[in-house]
Amino acid sequence: MAESVTEIPVNIEESIKETLHNGTTKPYMSIEGVAVAYLSLVVMAILPIFFGSFRSVKYLKEQKESGERPETMSNRDALMFPVIASCALFGLYIFFQFFSKEYINLLLTGYFFFLGVLALSHLLSPIISVMMPASVSKVPYHILFTRGDRDVVNYKFTSYDVICLVISFVFGLWYLHKKHWIANNLFGIAFAINGVELLQLNNVVTGCILLSGLFLYDIFWVFGTNVMVTVAKSFEAPIKLVFPQDIFVNGFNASNFAMLGLGDIVVPGIFIALLLRFDKSLKRNSEFYFRATFTAYIVGLLATIVVMHVFKHAQPALLYLVPACLATPLTLALLKGDINALFNYEDQTAIEEKADASKTKKSE
Repeated sequence: MAESVTEIPVNIEESIKETLHNGTTKPYMSIEGVAVAYLSLVVMAILPIFFGSFRSVKYLKEQKESGERPETMSNRDALMFPVIASCALFGLYIFFQFFSKEYINLLLTGYFFFLGVLALSHLLSPIISVMMPASVSKVPYHILFTRGDRDVVNYKFTSYDVICLVISFVFGLWYLHKKHWIANNLFGIAFAINGVELLQLNNVVTGCILLSGLFLYDIFWVFGTNVMVTVAKSFEAPIKLVFPQDIFVNGFNASNFAMLGLGDIVVPGIFIALLLRFDKSLKRNSEFYFRATFTAYIVGLLATIVVMHVFKHAQPALLYLVPACLATPLTLALLKGDINALFNYEDQTAIEEKADASKTKKSE
């Protein structure tokens, strides 16, 4: 009893000191700084969708010309994706509860360092090819490793690709050493552009299933539990874009960040990229559905930021982005009489799939 009485004043004194310390060290945020942070997040979100969509058109064309069958998501994959994502998210949450956050982030940092270097290198490849002077020759290389009659490794690259890899590796070392938010955003933008380019939906029905499932997923894990927010704050990896709200006070060493998850960019982005490929298939010399849905995405993102700022609570961005990205093209297609064409469009038609299957059987 005596021990408990003597401990109370100590605990109260410590709590008062901690409160005063937090109150005095909390970074000051100006209205301009908050506005710049949110505006920067919007710009960093729309750029990967814009460039990734056009790169997806080129990527699909190259695949068809080479005879390679594109990897696409089926309706069943889209239906199961929110379930798999929920299991992964909750698994990370459990790990952070029972194991040291430092060791987990150390392992994840190494993993995302490797992926980030490859993603940034792939992103820089066309830029370096244009910027390189004619005096620097583009030397081709070919790594071929076979086992019997089967090719195990068959990879072609050039000296320009090596330069891209070296530059990306330097940025990766910067990220490993400093964990600076600019390095984080470079890797995050590279992941987002590559995701929109390479993760392709085959048709609109699959896209509707995927977006609807993740719409419910985002609402449940943000409003129903604290799992999403806890993992986002504990997870030190370039899976989110961040921008400091106190940048005008503390400069590039600012620490109070506004953040946006890459899933809120890539998931709507692959659907918007599908609409761009649909526009190209109509051969009207127009990007009507792409531009309209792209604008709707921006409006939905701004709505997310406004609601989050007003209510001072983390918001599931897909709550606003999914209705905007689904309702816009479907309503416009209904008004323009393109609804049947929209739902019948497929990147990889059934005829092409059967032809690919028959070629595979013949080769076997």
